[in-house]
Amino acid sequence: MSADADRRWLAIALGLIGGFMAIEVSIGVIAQSLALISDAAHMLTDAVSIVLALIAMRLAARPARGGYTFGLKRAEILSAQANGLTLLLLAVWLAYEAVQRLVDPPEVAGGLVLVTALAGIVVNVAAAWCISRANRSSLAVEGAYQHILNDLFAFIGTAVSGLIVLTTGFVQADAIATLVVVVLMVKAGYGLVRESGRIFLEAAPAHVDPDAVGDRLVAHPPVTEVHDLHIWTITSGQAALSAHVLVEPAGDCHAVRRDLERLLAKEYAITHTTLQVDHAQEALLTVGRAGEDPADPHCAEAHGPVHREGPHDH
Repeated sequence: MSADADRRWLAIALGLIGGFMAIEVSIGVIAQSLALISDAAHMLTDAVSIVLALIAMRLAARPARGGYTFGLKRAEILSAQANGLTLLLLAVWLAYEAVQRLVDPPEVAGGLVLVTALAGIVVNVAAAWCISRANRSSLAVEGAYQHILNDLFAFIGTAVSGLIVLTTGFVQADAIATLVVVVLMVKAGYGLVRESGRIFLEAAPAHVDPDAVGDRLVAHPPVTEVHDLHIWTITSGQAALSAHVLVEPAGDCHAVRRDLERLLAKEYAITHTTLQVDHAQEALLTVGRAGEDPADPHCAEAHGPVHREGPHDH
């Protein structure tokens, strides 16, 4: 799906969210419903998350130039982290307000809350559907989607609380619904912060085990050793790998590099690779660890484990 299509669906969702949010704030104040006000505040973060996703898309589309050798592709990761942090901060504030209302609950207009929440469910279903049509492999788009999905759950909880208040007069249901939403917000916010944090800390993609990759590469003849193996994520869905590969003295370095690149693309879907392939010295084949021979030019202190055939430390 093209980036233009993504922006179109995100813009439609933004219009739906922004229009309903303005109405809901007014009704929440009139009905004295924290659940409605919290929903409106959540919708504000929905709108911000969509705006951030739209900005990140435009920045990420810019070509690499100057000092930004990867371009601005990680702008979407910044957007995702901002979305996660706003969810967590908003959850703290709403939890505090909800606890206060459990202790000293105000009068809540249950009927008004119920009608508004039902309308909010319709709006959020439409907005969630729009964003689901966009490319959710982007962490920025996924962040906006999680915001709206949580808002949908919030409206469902608010509708239930409004019905309870209307039928039983149990006004604390409004605060209880807010606390349920807080739990969902913390879960979604933590997930976004964790995933974006892994990318900023240059961690390997969650589905890739670097030790397993290193063992797989060294099992390919005539490779004798793989070290300085690094696997990281440039941006959503774009993994990169670099490694220093040693082959037997009689091995064909160029053929090995091509074979390993095909292997990484086929088995691990890693196509952005930088492999330094050199011949291993005879001494290295018999003595052991790289760098033990003063004449050995290969990496005296490798970053991470050194992969060789047979058992070795990971």
